[in-house]
Amino acid sequence: MQRRTFITGGLIMAGGLSLPFSALAQVTNINDAINKAGRQRMLTQRLAKAYLQIGLDVETETSKKILDQSMSSFDRQLVELHAFAPTTDIRGNLSRMEQTWQEYKQTLVGKAPNKGDAKTVLKLSENLLQMADEVTMQLEKHAGGSTGKLVNLAGRQRMLSQRLAKLYQATNWNIAPANAAATIETTRKEFAAAMQTLQAASGSNTRLKDELLLAQSQWVFFDTALHQNSDGKLQRLSASNVATTSERILEVMDKITVMYQQLTG
Repeated sequence: MQRRTFITGGLIMAGGLSLPFSALAQVTNINDAINKAGRQRMLTQRLAKAYLQIGLDVETETSKKILDQSMSSFDRQLVELHAFAPTTDIRGNLSRMEQTWQEYKQTLVGKAPNKGDAKTVLKLSENLLQMADEVTMQLEKHAGGSTGKLVNLAGRQRMLSQRLAKLYQATNWNIAPANAAATIETTRKEFAAAMQTLQAASGSNTRLKDELLLAQSQWVFFDTALHQNSDGKLQRLSASNVATTSERILEVMDKITVMYQQLTG
């Protein structure tokens, strides 16, 4: 059955999430910039995940909403970061991101998801991820000291969750790169190590500690889903579990990133 993915003018909150992608109309300070650049980094992976899920017919309607909302968010935040960019180098990197973004965006919505275009989506998602990561690191360096490090680290967890789900769904569709299994394992270890760092840096902030405990519990569910390698009738259920748990942990980690931003802002 043919499916049509389209972009609407407004934002659609996917899967009942309340991610604060539209909370601010502009970048207010350097830590907000690090947060939003980190969100761009995450969105490169979330977009690919949603595209693959539509192609697989996994959580299809929710995945279409995720694709729509994520594209709108990426467009808007790119403009906001351009307006804030504190150095010529950062502005230049954002301009190069814009060029790759246009190619990526066209591939995502040009026609119904298919395996041929999905391989291009995977490649462009990695290229754009590297660009967004460079901008995020430049902004952290510009912030100086350690003020932006926790914002960046917490924000990176959002990206890792989406990258794991993307690679799982690519494997599920038999289009994953040859090193996908090794990349998934490395990414899992990076996520777990970063959680320990964030917990150690939470200090005496009870609210933050509680959110980190919630994130840790969500990670257990997500990690369990990633280890499901069912075939046949259970394959769709496994893919659906990855789709839903990756969104839950994203929601929690996005909230935690904002909390670190407010602590260091």
